[in-house]
Amino acid sequence: MPKAASKAADRTELDLNAKTLWPAQTELISLRFDLWADSAYELYPQYTIGLHAWFLQQLQAFDPALSAQLHDGETDKAFNISGLSGRFSTQSRSLYLQKGKTYQWQVNGLTKPVVAGLSTWLKQLPEVVALKNAPLTVRRVLLAQPPTTYAKLAAVEPGRSLSLTFVSPTSFRRKGHHLPLPWPRNVFHSYLRRWNQFSRRPVDQDDFLDWVDDHVVFKRHELASEKIAAGKRGSVTGFTGAVTYGLGAKADDRPEYVQLFYTLGHYAPYCGTGHKTTFGLGQTRLGWHLSQVAPQEKPAAQKLLADRIDELTTFFVAQKKRTGGHRAQDSAETWATILARRELGDSLQAIAVDLDIPYETAKTYSKLARRAVREKDDRSE
Repeated sequence: MPKAASKAADRTELDLNAKTLWPAQTELISLRFDLWADSAYELYPQYTIGLHAWFLQQLQAFDPALSAQLHDGETDKAFNISGLSGRFSTQSRSLYLQKGKTYQWQVNGLTKPVVAGLSTWLKQLPEVVALKNAPLTVRRVLLAQPPTTYAKLAAVEPGRSLSLTFVSPTSFRRKGHHLPLPWPRNVFHSYLRRWNQFSRRPVDQDDFLDWVDDHVVFKRHELASEKIAAGKRGSVTGFTGAVTYGLGAKADDRPEYVQLFYTLGHYAPYCGTGHKTTFGLGQTRLGWHLSQVAPQEKPAAQKLLADRIDELTTFFVAQKKRTGGHRAQDSAETWATILARRELGDSLQAIAVDLDIPYETAKTYSKLARRAVREKDDRSE
């Protein structure tokens, strides 16, 4: 793995032998890993679950408490990861990495303890990212964004417009459904929620979001939507593309909120946008960068899985009667994910590992889901 320090644009290759990788006061970090495929590996549709699990297992080896906190925390997690980006190929229903090609993977840390954990990890970084059925060699590690602090972000220079590019599918939860649009209130709510949790510089959420509703406008956008199987369970309808936000004439009546608007825009590349950011969704760049947006084409297996999970979730939610409750929705998504993956040939053992549930539980859910679908089919005959 090359270790020499070099600079290209705003990305700096890290010297992993250096005593310090970034300033001690750093609270926010964005790392890019260049990973090399020595064979044409097949990627299973929900491979970001494997990246998520591998990363947390790496941290667990030297800091079990930090790994557990990032895994079990009920609120927003102080990290996020991307999926793989690069040149892929499709064969039949599957997605393949190309032999001899390099792929990029990004990991972001949002608090000082996580940043410190990442520094320790990089000092003992393994040579291979052991993704299931696709071991990828680590060629180099770079800074995707400059190391920074919340205080520095709070002092960024305001302007009159703000462009953001959503390079992986992005979505929000709204009244039990997905909202695949970069509506300003939802976008800035997702940033402010993380800002208030991690920065120790809390802001009145409702007042700021009301200001966003009144004064933030669309100036330009180029967007596309798609349905994907994302996270440990369920499917997501998300959007990719770029948007430029502007401020109305009376926005300057609250200069502190104008400042916060730009601060949160600069925070976005670190914290991501929307939900399921720890499984690769909502990766965001500051500026208009459509060339970085992930290709819209998906192999048949990924589309089939997302569509089938969505169809089964709708059926199971209706069957459970408590259609408005989170528990019914969560249970339905779990049943749907297990059954849809079984129909595509995944083993129960692999599904149980990905969903982080006991094998016997996955087996029981699979039987119950199959029985429910079979009874529905019998009634329709």
